[in-house]
Amino acid sequence: MTAPTPALNNTALSSEARNLHWLLTNLVEEVPGLLSVAVVSSDGLLLLSSDPGRNTETPSDHRGGPKGSSADLATIVSGVGSLTIGAAKLMDGGGVKQTMVAMEEGSLFVMSISDGSLLGVHATPDCDMSVIAYHMALFVGRAGHVLTPELRSELRQSMESTR
Repeated sequence: MTAPTPALNNTALSSEARNLHWLLTNLVEEVPGLLSVAVVSSDGLLLLSSDPGRNTETPSDHRGGPKGSSADLATIVSGVGSLTIGAAKLMDGGGVKQTMVAMEEGSLFVMSISDGSLLGVHATPDCDMSVIAYHMALFVGRAGHVLTPELRSELRQSMESTR
């Protein structure tokens, strides 16, 4: 199963926002095994999603990601990010670069982008973890420097308009 391709619902977006949508679309289309992808702000708000049309719905079909909802993935990514940042502080481990959780029925990857923003990926249990981590690092490298407070605000407003 492949993740849904992100849809660009608002043609009035800035070129930076359209570029981030394009980067997310490429991530989803190029990496096998992805079920759902979310970019989350430091305060836990969903900024960008591989499935923007299902931000608030929670259908009974769980195959598209956590309960099929990008909002659920954003919540999980934010919580895991906070937990690992707290653990790193307690252990004097420095900044958290990436967290990976392997489960019987899937995998969860969380990677820091910038200013506390996070990239989260829910993948199939048979995914190639190194390929996913590599492509996530490429996304982070390309997206990190453009994810300004202004762009985060624009992306939040765009996500709210897709509800």
